[in-house]
Amino acid sequence: MRNNLIRVISIRSMNRKERFTITDKLHVPEMPATEGRATDWSKAERISMPNLKFSTESISLRLPVSLLHSIKAAANKRDVPYQSLIKMTLAEKFLKG
Repeated sequence: MRNNLIRVISIRSMNRKERFTITDKLHVPEMPATEGRATDWSKAERISMPNLKFSTESISLRLPVSLLHSIKAAANKRDVPYQSLIKMTLAEKFLKG
């Protein structure tokens, strides 16, 4: 039964030198070198990325507390974040033309 026991020898945090020694032993694969050559962009193909999101800008908007509560309640019923509901509503109103 004594052979099945585990004995803790030391519980201490590693010092700085020991931490760097461990990270120095990690294997980092080498990337292929371009050997000073530039990339030939004339052979590049144009692609379309339809799933990219539009860039956004942060704004500050003051709303009456009762209106904000109503928006949050409506968003909760639809199971969407309230800011997303505001954006969807504004887009429907102003982007329809």
